[in-house]
Amino acid sequence: MDHHYDPQQTNDYMQPEEDWDRDLLLDPAWEKQQRKTFTAWCNSHLRKAGTQIENIEEDFRDGLKLMLLLEVISGERLAKPERGKMRVHKISNVNKALDFIASKGVKLVSIGAEGKETMVEILRPAHFALFCLSHSWKDGLGFCALIHRHRPELIDYGKLRKDDPLTNLNTAFDVAEKYLDIPKMLDAEDIIGTLRPDEKAIMTYVSCYYHAFSGAQKAETAANRICKVLAVNQENEQLMEDYEKLASDLLEWIRRTIPWLENRAPENTMQAMQQKLEDFRDYRRLHKPPKVQEKCQLEINFNTLQTKLRLSNRPAFMPSEGKMVSDINNAWGGLEQAEKGYEEWLLNEIRRLERLDHLAEKFRQKASIHESWTDGKEAMLQQKDYETATLSEIKALLKKHEAFESDLAAHQDRVEQIAAIAQELNELDYYDSPSVNARCQKICDQWDNLGALTQKRREALERTEKLLETIDQLYLEYAKRAAPFNNWMEGAMEDLQDTFIVHTIEEIQGLTTAHEQFKATLPDADKERQAILGIHNEVSKIVQTYHVNMAGTNPYTTITPQEINGKWEHVRQLVPRRDQALMEEHARQQQNERLRKQFGAQANVIGPWIQTKMEVQLFSFSFSFLACQSKFHLTCRSHEYSNNTAPLSFSCFSLSVPGMPWQLSFLGCDHSGTLGPEEFKACLISLGYDIGNDAQGEAEFARIMSIVDPNRMGVVTFQAFIDFMSRETADTDTADQVMASFKILAGDKNYITVDELRRELPPDQAEYCIARMAPYNGRDAVPGALDYMSFSTALYGESDL
Repeated sequence: MDHHYDPQQTNDYMQPEEDWDRDLLLDPAWEKQQRKTFTAWCNSHLRKAGTQIENIEEDFRDGLKLMLLLEVISGERLAKPERGKMRVHKISNVNKALDFIASKGVKLVSIGAEGKETMVEILRPAHFALFCLSHSWKDGLGFCALIHRHRPELIDYGKLRKDDPLTNLNTAFDVAEKYLDIPKMLDAEDIIGTLRPDEKAIMTYVSCYYHAFSGAQKAETAANRICKVLAVNQENEQLMEDYEKLASDLLEWIRRTIPWLENRAPENTMQAMQQKLEDFRDYRRLHKPPKVQEKCQLEINFNTLQTKLRLSNRPAFMPSEGKMVSDINNAWGGLEQAEKGYEEWLLNEIRRLERLDHLAEKFRQKASIHESWTDGKEAMLQQKDYETATLSEIKALLKKHEAFESDLAAHQDRVEQIAAIAQELNELDYYDSPSVNARCQKICDQWDNLGALTQKRREALERTEKLLETIDQLYLEYAKRAAPFNNWMEGAMEDLQDTFIVHTIEEIQGLTTAHEQFKATLPDADKERQAILGIHNEVSKIVQTYHVNMAGTNPYTTITPQEINGKWEHVRQLVPRRDQALMEEHARQQQNERLRKQFGAQANVIGPWIQTKMEVQLFSFSFSFLACQSKFHLTCRSHEYSNNTAPLSFSCFSLSVPGMPWQLSFLGCDHSGTLGPEEFKACLISLGYDIGNDAQGEAEFARIMSIVDPNRMGVVTFQAFIDFMSRETADTDTADQVMASFKILAGDKNYITVDELRRELPPDQAEYCIARMAPYNGRDAVPGALDYMSFSTALYGESDL
């Protein structure tokens, strides 16, 4: 839907305010109050330049003080004024001032250097929002609330009375003049005696509160920034000192330990070698682990320090010569190499002395394990449990026997190891060789007997398996065919008894077609039933002929022929019942279809009327600015209205960005979630960006568009807008920001004094700055002046700090 701006509607809305302003212009008291208020406001700024005015219209007539006032307010230099006394010189100066005001985006309608407009009209603030001024300011509570909010110690707000506006106003004006350096621009009697105070005069006075409080907030922010930067710098210096000390201690310990590990003097006794081994174990268990932890902590401290320096824009830390992490790793590698060689030497020496005892103990352990495994195996292989077993039990016995054969083959390696150890002991003339040989011979003989019994049992199990396999195959065939046929019958019974819910004739016709297809499969199903029953009869014949001992029923299924016959009869009974239900439902759906057609015809008549009403409602949405929010958030609401012929939709998005003075709300009619170039430009202007229609403004806007629309698609997505605003409002400390903060604390001087540092910063950080700041040697230096600029630069460059 298209939205059009209606100028007549806006004029009607603003008409009462314009009538009220015209009435005030005819009121001499109001005009006097205007001159007094704006004269005081101008003097509050001109005092910074060492001058003031008495008559706002006469003193600004030559344009000199008007240009000076604009320079003080904006902080910028205007064009050089004309110093002549002629009328043409005065008009030229006034025009320069008006041109400067217009360059800042302030529209001057019907105002010129030769016009009859009063200077009060020219200097009125252009962008104050009007907020319920007639009551909150008139009784004085609004002014007192402003002061109490920022300086609660100056006014006890709880003791103020709403019915005493004169006392409230005088209290606020006196406190503001005495403690906040805000001149009295208003008289309490004038405000109380006026039916409706002048909003512009009051808002001009309120703006002085804003400047007073914002200055204090800037000083506090500057002090906080400096504290944060100094705290980071102090923490980094402590980490550097800790790293140097820890690295020195670790390198010294490595230097002392390596010679001990490189000592290879052998010992003659086992006891002495055991003592060396015990000392080495104490080293690895008690002495080395803490050093490993120190080494890890050292690397963690180094990496943490480098990360902090990088994130705070400081230069990387360079340890002393020989104390780099790589130097420590190289020294540690030498320690590990010496430790490895020492350990291998100790083990080789101990193995050399313990070889004979170790071989004997190894033989005894392996022999005991083997004898424990063979216990009872011969009796198991001689059992005849297969003679009365079923086929499934025979197969289980065969699998169990195969597992035993695998286990037997696995133990072959142990038997060979036992024989090899016994042979080695004989070659080394072990003192107890006869007993070792006797035990080894017994193990070998038993092993041969187990192999013969294993082969005999396998042959017996295979003969029994063949006898029962034919019957088992028939049982399995019966189970394979009975199970799916039984499932088919159960599914058929469920389908035939299932309650169906349909809404159209097509649905009931589909059910009827499916039912007819099901009935066509019944003859084939009956043939399958008879084949399954035939398999069961064949099994019974084999059991009777060969007198096979068959314990229990079919092991593969619990479905009996009786169950199959019973379910088959039930299916045959349910088929005609389903036929009758489908016929009745088909008749009901035919009746419903007639009713739906009647409803559709009436709905098509009322649909266009509903669409017209909805379009009128959607046309009433407009574009507005909202107040600044404390943190970034996004709200999206979507609504859609539609009828059967014309869908209507709109979307509304609201965006606020921390640090920006406005919150933007906009309405998109295309439902795309994107902004066109002109819409995006309007958003930037509303957020405070200086993007005019001149060449400089167009160049700046083109630069921003290249960031949010790099592919030149001609639109700005919502995510691209969020990313751009996040980058614009990011707060990263730099040397320039720290110098600017020090300059605020120094009162815009190029140096700072000891007293100012101690007054604005915490004691420890103030002393830190005093100890490290160099004396200031500029022309405007005073005794004890310190150079904060070189100090701020050193924080982010090469320095001994």
